[in-house]
Amino acid sequence: MKKYVTAILVLNLMAGLLFLGLRESRGQMPAEEAAQAAAGSVRGRELEEGRGTQEEDVRKIAITFDDGPHPHYTEQLLDGLKERGVVATFFVTGEHAELHPDIIRRMQEDGHLIGNHTYSHIQLTRSNREVFKEELIKTNEILEEITGEEVQYVRPPYGSWDKSFEKELNMFPVLWNVDPLDWCSGNVSCIVDKIVNKAGENDIILMHDYYDTSVTAALKAIDKLLEEGYTFVTVEEILFD
Repeated sequence: MKKYVTAILVLNLMAGLLFLGLRESRGQMPAEEAAQAAAGSVRGRELEEGRGTQEEDVRKIAITFDDGPHPHYTEQLLDGLKERGVVATFFVTGEHAELHPDIIRRMQEDGHLIGNHTYSHIQLTRSNREVFKEELIKTNEILEEITGEEVQYVRPPYGSWDKSFEKELNMFPVLWNVDPLDWCSGNVSCIVDKIVNKAGENDIILMHDYYDTSVTAALKAIDKLLEEGYTFVTVEEILFD
């Protein structure tokens, strides 16, 4: 009897081993291993589709140009920006926009943001508030006629501003935190160094497109900041994103 029971146990063990061998040969695996393999497969698809990974941080910075457009220097600047795939913000005066509407249209076509810098570069004082306001309105009308778009941003000359204009005109003032004083320097290297050494993430750089040295310095500084990993955006993205 004992021999009979032993024989049965041996046969059952052999059958079990044969079943396991067949399952392995057919590519089957234990439940835990199967679950891990399935998870790995899903993870692989997520990586292929770009899911499950964090986007790299983008170091944004904005460069702005006041006083233009200039018939020659602004065109030169626009060529350089386009070549580099860089967008900027231009705060133009109404009188120069009237003289060079084609350049304004090119700014728009190239994806740059266009803002108001008054009509005649007037500085706001206690005694000329209404005149200042009229210049803003006039410049808005000129730009809207050229571009077909409402003007939302203003760079007040010398930074002089009255907050009540924001509600009256539905305009937002844009100042700056990096000023290389390019308008009073003819030294390109000095201007570039001031920009690169002072600029940081989410900064707004003040430049002018009405001087040859300013345009040259701006493009050189842009090249250096691009090498440092910065991405140039319009002021709108700096202020509200």
